[in-house]
Amino acid sequence: MNATARPRYAPTLRRLHWLMALLILVTYVLIEQRGLFPRGSAGRSAMMQGHFWSGIAIFLLAWWRLVSRKRNGAPAITPPLDWFSAVVAKTVHLLLYAFFIVMPVLGIMTAWSDGKQVLIPFTGVALPALMPVDKPLAHSLEDLHGAIGTAFYWVIGLHVLAAIWHHRIRRDDTLKRML
Repeated sequence: MNATARPRYAPTLRRLHWLMALLILVTYVLIEQRGLFPRGSAGRSAMMQGHFWSGIAIFLLAWWRLVSRKRNGAPAITPPLDWFSAVVAKTVHLLLYAFFIVMPVLGIMTAWSDGKQVLIPFTGVALPALMPVDKPLAHSLEDLHGAIGTAFYWVIGLHVLAAIWHHRIRRDDTLKRML
């Protein structure tokens, strides 16, 4: 069955969507709640390493999702969107994919340039740093990573509100395609 005749996204795309949504939530909780632990503590380190690895997982899953989306396409929205709404929807989705790729890259660049290790989970082995320690660069990258992360909160919020608007106000099948 082709993508336009199918009423829902392919199962792989639906699973990846919700898994990535959960990982994004975990990533934000880990970084926002790291302050519960004092600097230099094992708890804070665990929060940071969890943040790093959930970000890396999002990066890898984004590529899998892009390949799956290319292979499977997207089911048509019923009733179809007007031109303006379709452009806004496409723009928001492109921004989301850009965030899924750019944020983890900025995050790992920040860690490496700050001299932090990204440890392979449950080992004492670190990924090799592909950047030299450069504290001023690390600070700039951290600021950029944080600013884009804040913008990402808004884009995610817009995405969620749009799904609710489509479901409750417009009464189309946009949300149902992802369930």
